[in-house]
Parts: sequence; C-alpha cells; structure tokens
Amino acid sequence: MDHLPPYLFARIDAMKANKLSQGVDVIDLGVGDPDLPTPDHIVEALCTAARDPETHHYPSYTGMIEYRKAVAAWYRSRFGVDLDPQSEVLALIGSKEGIAHIPEAFVNPGEYVLATDPGYPVYKTSTLFSEGRLYEMPIAAENGFLPVLDDIPADVLRQAALMFINYPNNPTAAVAPRSFFEEVVEFAREHGIVVVHDNAYSEITFDGYRAPSFLEIDGAMEVGIEMHSLSKTYNMTGWRIGMACGSAEIVAGLGRVKTNVDSGAFDAIQHAAITALSGPQDCIGQACNIYRERRDLLVAGLREIGFDVQPPKATFYVWAAVEDSIAAAARLLDEAGIVATPGIGFGTNGEGYVRFAITRSLERIREAVDRMGRVSL
Repeated sequence: MDHLPPYLFARIDAMKANKLSQGVDVIDLGVGDPDLPTPDHIVEALCTAARDPETHHYPSYTGMIEYRKAVAAWYRSRFGVDLDPQSEVLALIGSKEGIAHIPEAFVNPGEYVLATDPGYPVYKTSTLFSEGRLYEMPIAAENGFLPVLDDIPADVLRQAALMFINYPNNPTAAVAPRSFFEEVVEFAREHGIVVVHDNAYSEITFDGYRAPSFLEIDGAMEVGIEMHSLSKTYNMTGWRIGMACGSAEIVAGLGRVKTNVDSGAFDAIQHAAITALSGPQDCIGQACNIYRERRDLLVAGLREIGFDVQPPKATFYVWAAVEDSIAAAARLLDEAGIVATPGIGFGTNGEGYVRFAITRSLERIREAVDRMGRVSL
C-alpha cells in the first residue's frame, strides 16, 4: 500500500469539496465526466429491463450473449472488424475495470508493463497490483505525443509482458495514425508483448476526423485486445458498462481473472447498452457538435490569454502548456475557483501542462476564461 498513490481524481474531488465548503462558485474543468444526459431511449430501455425480475439475479461473468452480439455488430458497422461474440468479446463493468484487471492475467511479478507517460493513472496502479514494474514510455509534443518504441531499452524489452496505449489520448488529446498501430503490431510480435489499446474516446471526434480501432490493423487480433466503453460515447459514465474485444486467448485470460473478482455487469444495464449500440446513433454526432463549440470557445479564449494551445481532433480535453503544472492548477483553484488537472498527475512527463475538460456549458466555459484572464499563470 505504501507504493499505491492516491487516485488523482479523488484528490481533486477533495480539493474541490474544500472550496465549495467555503462558498466558492467552482467551475470544474477537471474530471472528464460528460454533463450531457444519457439519451432518453437508453434510459427507457434500462427502466423497462429493471422492472423485469429476470434481470435481478446474478449476471453472466462474461456478459449476456445478446450484449456481446450487439458489441460485435457495432464493431463490424463502425470499424469493419469481425468479432466472434462467444470468444472475442467480454462485458466489462466499465473499461477502467478491464484495464485494472488485465495485468493480473498476463504480468508475472517483476515483469515490465510499458505505458505511455503521461497517461491514464490506472495503467500504473494496475501494474502495481500485479507486482509488475512500470516502464514509462515518454510521449512529447515533438513526437506528436506518440511513444518512440525504439527508445525502450533492450533489458526492459526482454522482461516486458504487456503494453498500454491509448489513442485518441487522455490526457493529451493526441491521435495516432494507422502507421503507428502497424508499428505496434510488429513490435509486439517481435518481443512477445500483449498490447492493450484503450479506445474509450474513439467516438468523440471533430472536424471530419474518424478514430480507428487498433483491431482494424492486420495482425492486431493476434497480439492485442481493445478496451472500449459506453461511458463517453453515450454519456453513461455512471452506468459502468464496457467491453474488451480482440484475441480470444487474451480475452479468455482477462475473463478468468474477472470470474474470480467480480460477478459481472447488471443485466438491466446490459439490456440498455444493447439499445445504445444497436439503436439510433445520431446522439453521438449531436454530442460532438456541442463539444466542438465548447472546444472552439475554450481554445480561442486560452489563446487570447496567451496560452499556446491547439484545437484537439478528438476527446473532450484541451492540453495546455504552463510553467509549473501543480502551481498553475493551484492558482486556478485558489484565485479563480477553476478546477483543472495538473499534467504531472498523469506522470512525470505531464509536467509543464494542465488538462481542461470541455464537459461544462458554453456559459460556464466563457466565465472560466474570463476568470483565468485575471490570474497570472
């Protein structure tokens, strides 16, 4: 437990609560939790399913076959990827759960896990739980926030078991070209590494950009698995439903861990998720249009203040350079009542940045920009 850090967003919540207790009007641009409601047809599907007593029992460990078939159909429609719902799809209690559990299946004590830095904090904590060692792959602006695989030391590679990648990326909002995924597949083959692609933000895209699935790449199904979620796509963060898709062997390994540590996702939520995946998809485009407006407003405001920021092609984050990430986040909260996430909370290579989430209304973002203009960062 001495090596397990406090979860970043739990610490931010505590700081926010302290300010609220002082009567401060806090604008939270920290945690990436959509403020948009879950679409009505999905909510209605949950209500209908929850009234059925058949959904009140223990669910299947692997997920209802109807849900896994819906996931496979969605992957075929969205990415052109064919999946066997029986062996290549696994229901998750949110993608975070799958990310947290998969090192337990494939990482022996002392083996390395390769993870992008800065990156989602659970990559590190899941490695610690498996008694593995984390090798942080730096991602920096000069490389488009992509890791340079050739820079990984040979002695690390000889002991590496698993790699986490995440594009569209949290926290940097970077996107990856297909050529990068092709490089990862060849790299994983050469070194016998399991690839875990965290693709939770694939549907939050702008300006005509369409994010790919790692599984589209030739050979990816042999070496990897993709974690996906309905949380961001359909504004269902609190529902806790997602999926792991890919290599049957890797899916089975994760499933074996899950049968020992959880009892599966609530059937009524899986019924609602089927409705989300197989129903009308226009809600996604509507949400992206709202986020695009917010992105444009925040980016323009930050540039006017003096920030050097680029409009992201995907995610609902803006990654802004500052001199000191902790100091900048503290001043924003103390002097302006604005919650922003310090980049160093995502890893040492996140120092020099703060992350803003565009999960608040235009009015609140406009107010945030006005307040920031009065703070020396």
